Amino acid sequence: MPGVNRRHLFRTATALASGAAAGSVLASPAQAAPTAGAECPAPLGPVTVGPDDSRYPYLVDRGQQRWTGTPDEVRVVGSTGQVVQAVQAAVDAGKRIAVRSGGHCAEGWVDDPAVRVVIDMSGMTQVGYDATRRAFVVEPGARLGEVYRRLVLGWGVTVPGGWCPGVGAGGHISGGGYGVLSRAMGLVVDHLYAVEVVVVGADGRASAVVATGEASDPNRELWWGHTGGGGGNFGVVTRYWLRSAGAEGDDPRRLLPAAPTETINFSAQWPWQALELDEAKFTRLIRNHTDWCEANSAPGAAATRLYADLTVGRKANDLNVASGQVYGPDADRLLDEYLAALGAGVGTPRNVARARQPWLAAALAGPDSSQYRLKIKSGYLRTGFSDAQLAAIYRNMTREQDPGLLFGSVGIASYGGQIGAVAADATAFPHRDAVMRIQYTTAWADPARDADYVDWLRTLYREVYADSGGVPAPEDGAYINYPDDDLADPKVNTSKVPWSTLYYKGNYQRLQKVKATWDPKGVFGHTLGIRPPNSTR
Repeated sequence: MPGVNRRHLFRTATALASGAAAGSVLASPAQAAPTAGAECPAPLGPVTVGPDDSRYPYLVDRGQQRWTGTPDEVRVVGSTGQVVQAVQAAVDAGKRIAVRSGGHCAEGWVDDPAVRVVIDMSGMTQVGYDATRRAFVVEPGARLGEVYRRLVLGWGVTVPGGWCPGVGAGGHISGGGYGVLSRAMGLVVDHLYAVEVVVVGADGRASAVVATGEASDPNRELWWGHTGGGGGNFGVVTRYWLRSAGAEGDDPRRLLPAAPTETINFSAQWPWQALELDEAKFTRLIRNHTDWCEANSAPGAAATRLYADLTVGRKANDLNVASGQVYGPDADRLLDEYLAALGAGVGTPRNVARARQPWLAAALAGPDSSQYRLKIKSGYLRTGFSDAQLAAIYRNMTREQDPGLLFGSVGIASYGGQIGAVAADATAFPHRDAVMRIQYTTAWADPARDADYVDWLRTLYREVYADSGGVPAPEDGAYINYPDDDLADPKVNTSKVPWSTLYYKGNYQRLQKVKATWDPKGVFGHTLGIRPPNSTR
């Protein structure tokens, strides 16, 4: 792949969603209350940007490279009040709304031609502590890297969010929020105490509502809908409050998990040519990894402090790599044991790298997935791949080696651990019994080849899941933060398994009731949007 940093591309493809309430405080521990008469900077916005504005090209192209939107206007907002105004104006004008936080949605929901107003959350990036609610406040426009930086430097705590620091908190959290610390600490939504959402009532009026996880809260179902129900379904999230379940006291340093002091970032390669990988060795490598995941994913097990993602790629790219992070006093031993298990019967890995560094430095140096044209699909596994599935992966990684396809891969990430300690219906996120999360990825540069390379991935996916109709078995399912519109397209998904079952399992009917209650006029939606109970889609 001339001109392409293959290791960076490999990692990129695998890592791959004002207005303060009374009494809330957005401040770090060292900040004192402003003195009388002191002026605080006004929030950004509201800014309305139309097609003739010099800022318009950036704002409509701030997403996945495969799509560019054509909205009538983009509203850049900086407060909850501004969001209420923007939503109300769009509703009054009868214009369809979409919301953009980080801009990493894997499908073109925000850039859909039907969307006429984009609400851009670039001005809502605050991260701080709310003493009134004893919880940390994160605005949806904040990037994960900034969330980690503020939480660690201010209080020494963190949340188990995603590996890519450029992803926006807005969609990431509402879809569940899975990352390298999730095996040890759970999902981000397992630490979600409350959410503020701008909703539209049956009377067509927009308003801001705060919903908490408290059993006595009449708005609790709206909170539940945001614990894995995906973005863009019920309204516009303007703030999240984060506090671990069962956390007591008012010391912020005890209300979220303590951030690891140090971590080891690692990678190890099993190149096709150098190790003369044949089908037996290739499938043994995958089976070694999946066996390790099955044996080392119990809640509380020491090995859950190790996150490992084995990504196998096309033979033309000549890379199969395990990468991840591990922390704790026994980090070296855990990593040695994992690499030994992975290479058994396959061969000694090449280019083994270990970088010991402060955890925050590792978190801020995560991969960037914004520079390629991508198509992503997903799945979960509770046990390893079958022989037929392994054969399908091998067949697709060794078939035609078109050089225009920069990357085609299957990424098998370790899962389980503390994720599985939460009941499937305690949050809207249902995938609690899996021990692996699978990401199928293609990356390319030429817009003229979009259809070809999307079809390449469709073929791989269909063949891997041939025994369950071309999609993951319903008991395994797919991850809504890796959205795949194909699952809602009957021309592609011919399995008769609804997309809603794959993403939400038995929680979908409850999510439909949340939808009917909080978005009765159907203002918010997209291809994989939750439908009300009477919908036929």
